[in-house]
Amino acid sequence: MIRGMNESADQDAEQPEQSERRAPRAEQDQSERRARPEQSEQAEQREPAEQPEPSPEEERRKQLRERRVAARRNAKRALARPAALGTLRERLALLERAPELYDLDEAADIYGDGVVAALEEKVAGLLGTEAAAFFPTGTMAQQVALRCWAGRTGNPAVALHALSHPEVHERHALSQVSGLRPVRVSSAPRPPTADEVRGLDEPFGTLMIELPLRDAGFVLPSWEELTEVVEAARERDAVVHFDGARLWEATEHFGRPLREIADPADSVYVSFYKSLGGYGGAALAGPRDLIEEAKAWRHRYGGAVFQQFPTALSALAGLERELPRLPEYVRHARVVAAALDEGFTAAGLPWAGIHPEVPHTHQFQVWLPYDADVLAEAAVRQAEETGTLLFSGGWERKGPLGLAVTEVEVSAAGLAWTADDVRAAVADFAARLPGGLSR
Repeated sequence: MIRGMNESADQDAEQPEQSERRAPRAEQDQSERRARPEQSEQAEQREPAEQPEPSPEEERRKQLRERRVAARRNAKRALARPAALGTLRERLALLERAPELYDLDEAADIYGDGVVAALEEKVAGLLGTEAAAFFPTGTMAQQVALRCWAGRTGNPAVALHALSHPEVHERHALSQVSGLRPVRVSSAPRPPTADEVRGLDEPFGTLMIELPLRDAGFVLPSWEELTEVVEAARERDAVVHFDGARLWEATEHFGRPLREIADPADSVYVSFYKSLGGYGGAALAGPRDLIEEAKAWRHRYGGAVFQQFPTALSALAGLERELPRLPEYVRHARVVAAALDEGFTAAGLPWAGIHPEVPHTHQFQVWLPYDADVLAEAAVRQAEETGTLLFSGGWERKGPLGLAVTEVEVSAAGLAWTADDVRAAVADFAARLPGGLSR
């Protein structure tokens, strides 16, 4: 059990300054109407603009999404049951064993002390760093980390992969919010190489490496490739930051403990809800002086949240319960992936693919030569009619060959599936597909 580290809260509760008295709202409204009578009357007479009716196609897709959500909830068998999709009652149950994780008679956290500080200390210990700082989101944590490094190196350029999370999912936040300049090392669907880092035709202050690279198929480099990429960045006088949102599940692939995997980097970000099933939150780990500076920027970015004990306790629960099981999930994901491939071959599905062929983590991609909506409908119908949900995620069409892709996750629920179970589910799924291929 972790005991608290509450500091005095005497200085915490800042009282908001009282604003000057203003005229009552009704008097303001009358005053404004007298000043602009025509404009006021027109505004009152103007009716809200009518919203366009959804097209039949939009309505069909909405209904399909709703059916997929219901299928996830009601399926008797699934390869994974993501915690975030549970009911409020199910999510609150995560904290039923909280007394085993932390002394609940300690005072609640205030602005980052108490249980939040205990969580930070635990993460720093797991990753082998001097310190760690809790952040409400990973987007904020990474922006702060990269901003701090830009100030220290004097170079706002951040070298990263074109498929990295900040480039694909954060609406250009690095440049729009933090004044950083992303420089793409590679756009190939694989981790960047040392030669690509050495060959970058402009200087950069930080190399950011996403481990695993989710949008390329949750892929990881080999340990030798990773150390060579880090060394290449050092040759360019750059620091190295690991986007380790899913770093927790990389130990099986690398064959090394977390602290050894994190060691080559100058700083590391990890998530508490991806893989661990927490309510949210993230941590930035690294040298103590960097983390102290990051906490100052966390405050400026709006991340100094008053109390965060539910999220912190859920993170401790994930570290206690899910983290030790992740290697088992990865090993079984490889069994599932092989059985899927065998099932597609037996069903006579051309162009079916598993990527990577041997999963690096407990998540991987499945590619099939059908329209995305056709595959989604088949997956939902299979769950509705048989209670088996083989593919719980959405499907997306990618590339010029009429292929669609989905992500597969294998976690606790999937451990009960044998290879024969997977092959049988594939046969049933394939029977629900039309004979013609999408072109």
